[in-house]
Amino acid sequence: MEFEVIDTQISPGGRMEVLSKAEVVQLLDNSHGGLYQVFRSCALAVLNCGSGLDDGKELLERYKSFDISIIQRERGIKLDVKGAPASAFVDGVMIKGIQEHLFAVLRDILFIKAAIEDDRKFDLTTTEGISDAVFHVMRNANLLKPQVNPNMVVCWGGHSISSEEYDYTKHVGYQLGLRGMDICTGCGPGAMKGPMKGATIGHAKQRITTGRYLGITEPGIIAAEAPNPIVNDLVILPDIEKRLEAFVRMGHAVIVFPGGAGTAEEILYLLGILLHPDNAELPFPLIFTGPESAADYFRQIDQFIAATLGPDAQQNYKIIVNDPVRVAQEVQAGIKEVREFRKAKGDAYYFNWLLKIDAEFQKPFEPTHENMRNLALHKNQDTHLLAANLRRAFSGVVAGNVKNRGIRAIEKHGHFEIRGDSEIMASMDTLLASFVAQNRMKLPGKAYTPCYRVIK
Repeated sequence: MEFEVIDTQISPGGRMEVLSKAEVVQLLDNSHGGLYQVFRSCALAVLNCGSGLDDGKELLERYKSFDISIIQRERGIKLDVKGAPASAFVDGVMIKGIQEHLFAVLRDILFIKAAIEDDRKFDLTTTEGISDAVFHVMRNANLLKPQVNPNMVVCWGGHSISSEEYDYTKHVGYQLGLRGMDICTGCGPGAMKGPMKGATIGHAKQRITTGRYLGITEPGIIAAEAPNPIVNDLVILPDIEKRLEAFVRMGHAVIVFPGGAGTAEEILYLLGILLHPDNAELPFPLIFTGPESAADYFRQIDQFIAATLGPDAQQNYKIIVNDPVRVAQEVQAGIKEVREFRKAKGDAYYFNWLLKIDAEFQKPFEPTHENMRNLALHKNQDTHLLAANLRRAFSGVVAGNVKNRGIRAIEKHGHFEIRGDSEIMASMDTLLASFVAQNRMKLPGKAYTPCYRVIK
């Protein structure tokens, strides 16, 4: 099947600095595993916004002729784009938001390569060094805003949700926008787009022209969750662990909408952090919400948390069903507590330095068949460490579902095997089966073939 494509050349919109000759050479490195290949796959994902595709492998195969290269001129650079998806254009002209996202990809991939991977400016063997690296990626993207009161609400949820759930995310976003809240999501479709869309209307009614719609992603997931054009601040972190850390360091509250394995991963990540003894007194508003039809979904999530992490974990969140106004009011009240706490402690409003993140939540996890099989999924460990390992298990399911490398590994070696205590495995199997039954693993219209097998 042929897909309509367009060739074009574009210039940065004033936010991209002039590149050095060495940086251009890095991007033009076509060798296997070179920087260019990462840039090409991320750029294609950005251009594929709104296509209804959530498969990194299929995207690369669909647009095999796609190419993007840098033209260096005396007064700056241009991007030469060939074979780009036509959906990124209106009457032959690239959508402005998508154009900005392309240069955000370029900016972040260069910075990550130069400052984090090559220069070794940050000690990635320590928790402090990793947090410092996340901070500098965000600062390099000009996303840290001092002298601004806390108002950033992180919204998590699935890219594959029903129209009723999507509309509900817009209603919540609208109520947040009316109260002057900014929105941060994983930047893709579904529950990541809806809150931003709703907030734009709330901001417009309140004549707020400085509304921020922050999208945080990473190279492995960007093809499945292509940035929607409402995102006006996009940042690409090196891996899923640093992406998750960026969410919780930047956000002043978190709202969780219905989702699949990726949403479960995010919930376990945050609960594991909040369960650390050092974070016992730290306020962090966390709300699970959805329409009436999602009540059973959150009941299943709550039961899974009770069965695995116990009642202490359940104390860290509230479940609110079908009440966008109450959700926004709870968030507003929670953020007020956050502001008072940080003011008393002298912590920055724009980056949560006081939040203790254990090394187990920062180590990049490569979801190979061996690593998935060897996860410590038992209760003979601290609860926050069990949460870290459960997070890794769901991360592997996400990789097998939508990431190019994960999909190819499943094709080559078969299902991931997930093993552990029988009670935990039974709860996990029940939860994952409910995600499959509710079509939360893939976008509507696509049959889902499980990439995992739970060994009870």
